[in-house]
Amino acid sequence: MTSTENVHEHEIHKFGVLADRWWDLDGEFKTLHAVNPLRIQFIRSFAELEGKRVVDVGCGGGILSEGLARAGAQVVGIDLAEELLDVAKSHADESGIGVDYRRVSAEALAEAESDSFDIVTCMEMLEHVPEPASVVRACAKLVKPGGRVFFSTLNRKLKAYLLAIVGAEYLLNMIPKGTHDYATFIKPSELSRWAREAGLELLGMEGIAYNPITGQFTLSRDLDVNYLAAFARPEE
Repeated sequence: MTSTENVHEHEIHKFGVLADRWWDLDGEFKTLHAVNPLRIQFIRSFAELEGKRVVDVGCGGGILSEGLARAGAQVVGIDLAEELLDVAKSHADESGIGVDYRRVSAEALAEAESDSFDIVTCMEMLEHVPEPASVVRACAKLVKPGGRVFFSTLNRKLKAYLLAIVGAEYLLNMIPKGTHDYATFIKPSELSRWAREAGLELLGMEGIAYNPITGQFTLSRDLDVNYLAAFARPEE
């Protein structure tokens, strides 16, 4: 990894030290496991996965990558945390799931394999890098004309601070304390602008809502906390 790459070293370390608990369904990342079916549902509402070539940017330990592969996609998962990639590869081998995991940044892969993927996913990653707009540009470059790009992140609103940080991290212990920094949250208007400047067209957005009584996550029209966004690269 070079010093010029778009990465916070402390973020790599923060998640890397928890790598061995990534696939514990009752552990620190149980929320990622819980929302994964919703992510797949959202993606499928805009794109067919069967037989499609997909790159999962910031794949971590492979939760979304494996879900996409199970849905019939040919998946490349990329991340810069070696510990997480080791866990992802090991779990995929144990599960008999074929995912091509690589230690490379979105920007570097975009230079090497532009216009190569039918679908690009980048979930819960933009708020963890120094220059999220750079990742958006790389995702736009990776996808083929006519392809789809999907992001998820957190909205920079007081409600998100109260629910995603105070509530989820400190009161309900749903995710590890210190996972998020409110200052790095991204408004839908900002994400839309970066995508538009990168040549992508917005297809739709949905929020992810949590019911603390039932413990269930659902897709919602409320974008105030977590939200998903779908974009298309126009045909040329």
